[in-house]
Amino acid sequence: MKLSVSSLVFALLFSFLLETSASTDENFLQCLTLHSGNDSISKLIYSSSNSLNSAVLKFNIRNNRFSTPSTPIPQVIVTPLLISHVQATLNCSLKHGLHLRVRSGGHDYEGLSYVSPVPFVLDLINLRNISVDIENSFAWVQSGATVGEVYYWIANKSRTLRFPAGLCHTMGVGGHFSGGGYGTMMRKYGLVADNVLDAHLIDVKGVNSSQEGNRTVQASFDSLYLGGKDKLLPLMQESFPELGLVSEDCAEMSWIQSMVYFAGFSCEQSPDILLTRGPSILYFKGKSDYVKNSIPEMGLEGIWQRFYENEAASAMLILTPYGRRMSEISESSIPFPHSAGNIYKIQRLVSWSEEENAAPEMYVNWIRWLYNYMASYVSQSPREAYLNYRGLDIGTNNEGNKSYSQASYGVLNILKSTSKGWWMGRLWLILLISLRMSKIPLS
Repeated sequence: MKLSVSSLVFALLFSFLLETSASTDENFLQCLTLHSGNDSISKLIYSSSNSLNSAVLKFNIRNNRFSTPSTPIPQVIVTPLLISHVQATLNCSLKHGLHLRVRSGGHDYEGLSYVSPVPFVLDLINLRNISVDIENSFAWVQSGATVGEVYYWIANKSRTLRFPAGLCHTMGVGGHFSGGGYGTMMRKYGLVADNVLDAHLIDVKGVNSSQEGNRTVQASFDSLYLGGKDKLLPLMQESFPELGLVSEDCAEMSWIQSMVYFAGFSCEQSPDILLTRGPSILYFKGKSDYVKNSIPEMGLEGIWQRFYENEAASAMLILTPYGRRMSEISESSIPFPHSAGNIYKIQRLVSWSEEENAAPEMYVNWIRWLYNYMASYVSQSPREAYLNYRGLDIGTNNEGNKSYSQASYGVLNILKSTSKGWWMGRLWLILLISLRMSKIPLS
């Protein structure tokens, strides 16, 4: 069976190998087949002696100055259908030291996306899918699509939506967008790049940022505003314009429905869900910190890198902002020393499943590793922690849990920052609590 498969692959590659005698070319094609996971990519490769090569090359040439007999042409054009084909081409070009050009629409003023004596051109003409979401006013567009196609499909879906890009309808999205992209509406809406919300990237080594199964860091901002969105939006646009908050991002609901939402349920779910109790199937480890000064960008990059290296299925860094009323409360007014002077509280959580529970030390050690890394970016002397996110890491000792003074040192370091800290260290049985409630304005 193995011999038959090898013969089949050889047969598919043979015509190409006759046309490109260099061993580098041969190795490149074999590499493409291997990295793409199947041999279908061979049908998307056009060599310089293939009659279709000229037609594929000329189809997206927009300046005939670069369509002459003396114009250097690429030895091979690859026209991927799938993201995996792009990854394979990049991986194999890097592996074999081959220079690669990428063509989206062919509008490059000097033809640099396709005029070259270098071996290969990656032509994105087949990656041109456009998905328009009318309800949320955004679209996903592949790099091989043209500006005209973007305009057409937006207008096909809506008579009121528009997009501020250029005038030449045959321009490729990849080149036009990445260069900034200007058009007739730029004085009203800015450049194309100003209206790009997100992008899925494949880097020079072939790492697809959106590939299923690959790790990425995602940020979400869940916030509660006590009022209507008509008052919220102007405030957000003034203070946090980079978030691009629009009316469609907001959901107006009663206070009790917001508690349902923040509990992790749909806001349409009945508040009765808040009455449910039951056993948990979650395994987790958590640790906390307080931040008094902004963490620099370099520190944040280090945090993200450690998240990439985590093997757990789920890990979170939750930042809870302080300020306003919290800053007005003295650290000694109640047995809670963290009200004033902190920008936000950090909660780190790592969780794992029943199947992964055979080796929980791996996940616990990871969160301890992250905790140690962040020591220089959080409160110091003492390093504070939230009592209810308690972690015995702070109070462990090296004598088999026999030394109370050593084990309690870390905890006492946290508690001594308040004159009433002794209260927090005591055990209390609270049977009834009186609550002060606040009226929430209806508008």
